[in-house]
Amino acid sequence: MGRDLYSRIVWGTRPSLLIGIGVMALGMVLAVVLGLASGLGPRWVAGPVNRLLEVLLAFPTLLLALLLVALLGPSAQSLIIAVGISTAPGYARLIRAQTLSVKRSGYVEAARALGHTRRTIVAQHIVPNAFRPLVALIALGIGTSVVWASGLSFLGLGVAPPSSEWGLLLNSGKTQITVAWWLEIFPASRSCS
Repeated sequence: MGRDLYSRIVWGTRPSLLIGIGVMALGMVLAVVLGLASGLGPRWVAGPVNRLLEVLLAFPTLLLALLLVALLGPSAQSLIIAVGISTAPGYARLIRAQTLSVKRSGYVEAARALGHTRRTIVAQHIVPNAFRPLVALIALGIGTSVVWASGLSFLGLGVAPPSSEWGLLLNSGKTQITVAWWLEIFPASRSCS
């Protein structure tokens, strides 16, 4: 078609990264709500939330995202929603584990002994210390989300064709792989790095 592949890969960085950041934002919001409800909530809330997380974790992440995109229809917003919902249970379990660990720590017991309210203890001690390990996971999760969204776009369940999203570039080059191998290799090296 006479299009420059390098410029399409460069311009495809924007939608790919926006999808990855949107996925992590949605996934973290859901994970924080579910993880804190599971770790700090009363037993009648924590039990059903834990069962919900176990059910969602029983499905492979990409399979659940594929199912949700098929239900919502192919678009960038459905990619963000589908992959965000698919990644949230794993992060929610991590937040729950960190919350339970911090909740039993000595400085939380000391704050209780000093007479701090439950809200103060949660806001000043539990939440900040439970979220520290997530900083590195958020950066890694953005890259993983870009790969999953590119995979769904490659299958034709992602962004509409005029876009330069990396998975769509892979999809458009698959028919010429025997004569123009670079149409697959260069976008694939960007979406997987």
